Amino acid sequence: MTTEKKELSLYELNACVRDALQTSLPERYWVRAEVSEARVHSSGHCYLELIEKEESSGRTIAKARATIWAATFRLLKPWFEQSTGQTLSAGIKILILASPSFHELYGYSLTVHDIDPAYTLGDAARRRAAILQQLRDEGVADMNKELVWPALPQRFAVISSPSAAGYGDFMNQLQNNPYGYKVYTALFTASMQGAQTESSIIEALDRIARHENLFDGVVIIRGGGATSDLNSFDSYPLAVNIAQFPLPVITGIGHERDDTVIDLVANTRVKTPTAAAEWIIARLHEADLHVAGLSLALSDEVRNRLQREKQTLQRATADLPRLVERRILNERHRSDLWLEQIKHALRSRLDAERNRLETLEKTVELVSPHSLLQRGYSLTLHHGRVVKSIDDLAPGDTIETLLADGTAVSRVENTQSAKNK
Repeated sequence: MTTEKKELSLYELNACVRDALQTSLPERYWVRAEVSEARVHSSGHCYLELIEKEESSGRTIAKARATIWAATFRLLKPWFEQSTGQTLSAGIKILILASPSFHELYGYSLTVHDIDPAYTLGDAARRRAAILQQLRDEGVADMNKELVWPALPQRFAVISSPSAAGYGDFMNQLQNNPYGYKVYTALFTASMQGAQTESSIIEALDRIARHENLFDGVVIIRGGGATSDLNSFDSYPLAVNIAQFPLPVITGIGHERDDTVIDLVANTRVKTPTAAAEWIIARLHEADLHVAGLSLALSDEVRNRLQREKQTLQRATADLPRLVERRILNERHRSDLWLEQIKHALRSRLDAERNRLETLEKTVELVSPHSLLQRGYSLTLHHGRVVKSIDDLAPGDTIETLLADGTAVSRVENTQSAKNK
């Protein structure tokens, strides 16, 4: 006995799937997903590729196509972009109101009826918060903010697109400032929108860092362009480069509502390129006023010092006769004292010399021959010379003996040495 097989064509099977899906899931559902691809057809329809990733591994665990028909997309697009500052582009997370469908030819897809911008905003905020927390954990979040500007910042490296209207506004504001201040700039070209924004700005920062001694600071300006392009500035690699950059950084990327991550780590954040130029001019004007204040204070101090010295000189001039007279009297008194001291010293010296001479005179008198003769001594002369030794005489010599009252002449009979006695 044979059993007849039930056969279905592929179309018939897909039709069954379609009917089953419509029967089991007839409603619209809020679905969370990440956009992996988005493109707008010339017809006005928007085609999305949606995915879901496993949080722990990042592995894709679900995928589906979604379509926003032109009539709906014309309404959702401006609403979503105005609310979030972003376009429907790869990498963002969305919460959509969708109905599932299955087509015999095109397979499974979702039809998007609405989008909740608050979910995307929350996801972007969570992403920014996560990047900032990572920077804080690494200890670099406030490094650029802590850099101190020089007193007179005049040399700036500018990162921008040369064709950007914001760059033109920035330069015009600097060059035509009302005070005529000179500001020196060097443009480091970078893409300020699109997929190359992050890498081109980092490359420009690297080039500036190689010549950091030539600049006082860095200005990153954008101005104009779609608000969705601000996503490039919520980037960890870009933020960590700016946070650790050796020169203070000013950001003026042309948005007022929200701060991007690089705004939060830069030294100074302003709203627009024009505001960045105004900030620089204000710093120069502040330095100018400070110098003017110092100059005025110095002038006042010099004037006051001259006045004080003039008064001192006037007082000195008025007191000069009295001071001179006092000085003369003091000098005269000192001269008198010196004169008395000299006189006293001379008298003392004369008295001492007189006493010394008298002593010498007495000594000479005591040892003189006459004095010796008067005291009973005698002198023996031989040929007019005083006889001092027995050896000076010989028997038969005539000698003279001097006495106090006269002279006696005698002849030597013999001599006898005291040693022979």
